[in-house]
Amino acid sequence: MTSHKDDVYRKVWSVQHPGITTEESQRFYSTWAPAYDKDLTTEIYNGPRQIAEALAGVVGDRKDARILDAAAGTGLVGEELRKLGFSNMDALDANKEMLDIAESKKVYRNLIHDLLGPNRLQIADDTYDALCCSGSFSDGHLKCDCLEEMIRVVTPGGVICLIVKEAFLETVEEYKRLEPRMSELQDKGLWERTSRIVAEEYVENGSGIIFVYKVL
Repeated sequence: MTSHKDDVYRKVWSVQHPGITTEESQRFYSTWAPAYDKDLTTEIYNGPRQIAEALAGVVGDRKDARILDAAAGTGLVGEELRKLGFSNMDALDANKEMLDIAESKKVYRNLIHDLLGPNRLQIADDTYDALCCSGSFSDGHLKCDCLEEMIRVVTPGGVICLIVKEAFLETVEEYKRLEPRMSELQDKGLWERTSRIVAEEYVENGSGIIFVYKVL
């Protein structure tokens, strides 16, 4: 008989194992959405709190800053931002069932149903003061080609905060290219890194890296 934790890790593996396609992961999220928040307790996943605190650390007292929660899922990051006093958040996610859960929490002003990638989102240039993303740089999820679009929708002087499982930067082929791609975009004058912080206990079985960039 498997434990609840074992069952959760089976679900995590099902949605982000090597070789999984974006379409396959999205189909799984559609079925997982109702139980997602109950499954991903802080014992297993601390990313939402950690990225919200990191963003608050750079945005400071600007509680009315317009924030995009990218790949927001069920809105766990939005809930943490609300606890910290922020109220002007939008959620972007490719999965309608996950967004429906996020909408029910009443923490977002707008919900945008779209896939973050190289495609142009239905968002104007320089719309947001900040963008954050937690837990979505994994197999079958966001790729390195989404960074330019993140930059496009954030106003110059605004910030982008991303958290990635540290091990993925060394073990996942797509994310071995993530930091080099970040550096290329810095060399092009699109953004500049202000910090790279190790986040202990990002997930139960590993730390995360929080990247903070200022858009130029």
